[in-house]
Amino acid sequence: MADLLRLLLRVAEKAANVARVCRQEGPLFELLVQEKTGDDKNKKFVQDFKTLADVVIQEMIRHDVGAQFPEMAAFIHGEESNKFENGLGESVTVTVCATQEETAALLAAVLDGDHTAASLLARAIHQDPASIDADTDGLTLPVGPSELGIWIDPIDATSQYIEGREEVLEEGHLAPSGLHCALVLIGVYLRSTGEPVMGVINQPFNHKDPAGGGWRGKHFWGVSCGGVDVCSVSRPKGGAGLSAVLSSSEKPVVKEALTALCGADKLMYASGAGYKILCVIQGLADVYVLSEGSTFKWDSCAPHALLRALGGGVADLTKCLRSGSGAQDPQIELTYHQPCAECKGAERWANRGGLVAYRDRSQLLAAVGPLKDKLLV
Repeated sequence: MADLLRLLLRVAEKAANVARVCRQEGPLFELLVQEKTGDDKNKKFVQDFKTLADVVIQEMIRHDVGAQFPEMAAFIHGEESNKFENGLGESVTVTVCATQEETAALLAAVLDGDHTAASLLARAIHQDPASIDADTDGLTLPVGPSELGIWIDPIDATSQYIEGREEVLEEGHLAPSGLHCALVLIGVYLRSTGEPVMGVINQPFNHKDPAGGGWRGKHFWGVSCGGVDVCSVSRPKGGAGLSAVLSSSEKPVVKEALTALCGADKLMYASGAGYKILCVIQGLADVYVLSEGSTFKWDSCAPHALLRALGGGVADLTKCLRSGSGAQDPQIELTYHQPCAECKGAERWANRGGLVAYRDRSQLLAAVGPLKDKLLV
């Protein structure tokens, strides 16, 4: 299991490199941000280059993990379909090939013969990252790779990644928007129960290099399984009162209830579901509340594992509101192994009941209490 964690840290850093290269290299950056017009307007690869960047990262992770752990290959899931139609109407399935040259040729077919962009992307995919420092030696868990599945979110908060605003952060404060909110998320769950047992989060745009000016990343990881709870983040010390982070589009009744509970100065807003859960992990907020079913298993699996390692979790908000036993009911936690039978497409994997991310059960109870009368009708 230490080998699996080391591998996930490495492929997450490779993914972060791809994300950075797409913003740093001119030919890729133009495809990423430009709105095409005229004859180019209906070309799927141009409209969806951001999706191609996501798919390339997803398939790279799938390729590398499947190569080292073939027993997991059929249980590596992601947000994106890997099938594209190019400007000639040809269907191309995006995969990572054995060599950089073969991958470049395949990507050129998707990109209507743009060999420069395809070569830059292929080079980033096949480039090994610098070694990742993580104290994983001796990590043993009572499960093996054949019992596990993986959820990948290649670039969470894609809209913030595309927009690319560079916010200046104050120490101890969260980023309401911008590149800081874009994350690579890789979560591992037990196939039998759906419990999240391992998570890796990579923040590709954590800080600028003072010397070279380029972006540098930061990684976080956690393991929670069979009595083993280890996290790269120390458990934050609790402050006075309760602080919460929400989406700016959250329902007014939720904002009002939590403003009354927390106070206006401790109710914050940020972009990206993964980033908001990371804020709870880091102690920048005590809870993250979402009343809509607008997140998916790939958004929450990785950070959920880190919170479990810290003694917290990610609960289904609707189940919390309806549970007679309150936050002590283990059935309220999100799981990751079963789709919603009555839904179709991506909605099969939505966290349909909303969610509450928390580090402490008392904070979960405090946040959910004022919402019962507001949301249960």
